[in-house]
Amino acid sequence: MADKIFLIRHGETEWTKSEQHTSTTDIPLTDQGKEEAKKIKGELQGISFQLILSSPMQRAFNTCELAGLSKQAKLDPDLVEWNYGGYEGLTTKQIWKTDPHWEIFTHGAPGGESVADVGARATRVLAKLQSIHGTVALFSHGHFLRALAARWLGLPPNEGRLFALFPASISILGVEHQHHVFIQWNDTSYLKY
Repeated sequence: MADKIFLIRHGETEWTKSEQHTSTTDIPLTDQGKEEAKKIKGELQGISFQLILSSPMQRAFNTCELAGLSKQAKLDPDLVEWNYGGYEGLTTKQIWKTDPHWEIFTHGAPGGESVADVGARATRVLAKLQSIHGTVALFSHGHFLRALAARWLGLPPNEGRLFALFPASISILGVEHQHHVFIQWNDTSYLKY
């Protein structure tokens, strides 16, 4: 298994600014999102990655590209965001007007993916890393990476609800004394302007 797994959430988009759920809508980074991705490059310089995987969505792959790692990267459809189905493009406040108790990590998305579906994808991604020795980078999306982190810790995917993850953040999963741990979580300190 990889020694360290860097989880890089894509930079800002118009929909992350407006807090709209974005999965299958393939929207670009904002100018600020591009600047954030360039700052990620500075944080990752000098690290030798054995494997780099990216969601094929342009907001994730462009973050990878601006971070200087796209030439080594392989696109992996398992790294796409949670499919929000009928809630695509809506904010949580809009959803709560018709479904006041809805929460993605509890209910999944109508017409999209269930918690179990996303958990299965996260488990598949981690299985792909079993034979890798060294450091890995994954460029992906907020809710999916939270579910993947929960699976790394041996928790059910719905426990990803406990881990906030901001745009353009870098988190690191690792192993300490044979236990899967967070080495770093949701770091955006390098984005300070």
